[in-house]
Amino acid sequence: MSSKPIRFLLNDEEVSLADLNPNTTVLQYLRQQLGKVGTKEGCASGDCGACTVVLGEVSKGLSKELLSADEIHYKAVNACIALLPSLHGKQLITVEDLQHKGQMHSVQQSMVDQHGSQCGFCTPGFVMSLFALNKNHELPPTRQQTTEALGGNLCRCTGYRSIIDAAMTAEKRPDQFDSRSAITIKRLQAIADDSSDTTIELSGDGCRSFSPQSVSELAHLIETYPEARLVAGGTDLCLQITQSLDQFDTLISTLDVAELCQVERSEEGFTIGAAATYSQFAKPLSQQYPEWGAMIERLGSLQIRNLGTLGGNIANASPVGDMPPVLIAMGATLCLRKGERIRQLAIEDFFLDYKQTALEAGEFIQSIFIPSVSDRTHLKIYKVSKRFDDDISAVLAVIKLQLKDNIVSTIDIAFGGMAAIPKRAVKCEAALREQQWNEATIERAAAALSEDFTPLSDARASSQYRLQVAQNLLRRAYLEINNPDVVTQVVTHA
Repeated sequence: MSSKPIRFLLNDEEVSLADLNPNTTVLQYLRQQLGKVGTKEGCASGDCGACTVVLGEVSKGLSKELLSADEIHYKAVNACIALLPSLHGKQLITVEDLQHKGQMHSVQQSMVDQHGSQCGFCTPGFVMSLFALNKNHELPPTRQQTTEALGGNLCRCTGYRSIIDAAMTAEKRPDQFDSRSAITIKRLQAIADDSSDTTIELSGDGCRSFSPQSVSELAHLIETYPEARLVAGGTDLCLQITQSLDQFDTLISTLDVAELCQVERSEEGFTIGAAATYSQFAKPLSQQYPEWGAMIERLGSLQIRNLGTLGGNIANASPVGDMPPVLIAMGATLCLRKGERIRQLAIEDFFLDYKQTALEAGEFIQSIFIPSVSDRTHLKIYKVSKRFDDDISAVLAVIKLQLKDNIVSTIDIAFGGMAAIPKRAVKCEAALREQQWNEATIERAAAALSEDFTPLSDARASSQYRLQVAQNLLRRAYLEINNPDVVTQVVTHA
């Protein structure tokens, strides 16, 4: 199959790139290739938000809950951990693009009026997050929407109050992006149509990337280039480029494969494509499982959730990944593909050892199936980290159970951060199964956790701390399930 260069809109200018190192981040491209230095580099790891830019898209994969066919959806992302191939078929908007005909955008004006800029280094990133908030929500935004939108932007001068005031008071008025939206949609759709039967390729400095448009072409490329690194959102892989200065000879992107970006819900459960982002599936998933949705809101910042994918979080095989323990407890199944062969594998059998998985050479995750659970099921998900938002877990606990006549009839418990892999607490489950749901049983189960896990000590937590936290989370689940009204009252007044 023939290949074509990556194409995207830089504001309203179409760009076509064929000869550039695909390991180049969007931030490097803006600053070093184009001289657009309004976008700043603060951390090069997606933590501070100084590099925030906004992507507009109308193309494949966006769930119906997020986007209708005649709209542009704007999402804030970290330019420092987004690679150039991820721009294909999208509109890239930077802080330089907001001013129009000598007039500042309403979010810029609001930052001025509320004295939201201090040293100014982080201000462009805040402005772009405010711009996405302004475009995607009716105004004024709620406090929750505001804090979510700004949660991935750090102000080193501690000027948050004035910035929040700017978000809450910015006017929502038609801008140049609204006036051009119909034309922009047609241009982006034309790029998508022109790419539908080909593979997008970018190469330079001896490195190359492929962005297939179909799952069959993806399967073919992975078999053809078994040494290639598969990349989706790149929120983890890019750290090897920006922090370890690695260069990957061959990259294969999953972002443009529509089949891998779908989110489908049925009576049997959810089927989530491996390249679906957190922002795509969080809303429908949280409607069914509020506890899960609350945890996803703490998984990185909004910029990270706009890029990061479920398949990437699983395939990364990190022992502190937030999604795998939940998926294990939920009994999720992976659909794995190699060429034309497809096999199903329980996710708890996917993780073999630290950073080692059951994926065969040339095989990839196509989708994840999460079975529905009974209305009688209690689901408790707890994330413990040093910061409440945008932080990596020290311990993540998932407890799913059903009670019948105060007897534990079914029980599934999984933990992250307690071993080299996310895993089930088998002995703890055995201590609870078919037992009376009381404090004595809980204490026996808590003691059994020391047989299930011997956690490591690291910068996030000591082994003793992790084990004690895990045991206390089991006790907390018992108290919350037995006293739901008290829990609701405490959470409401927190």
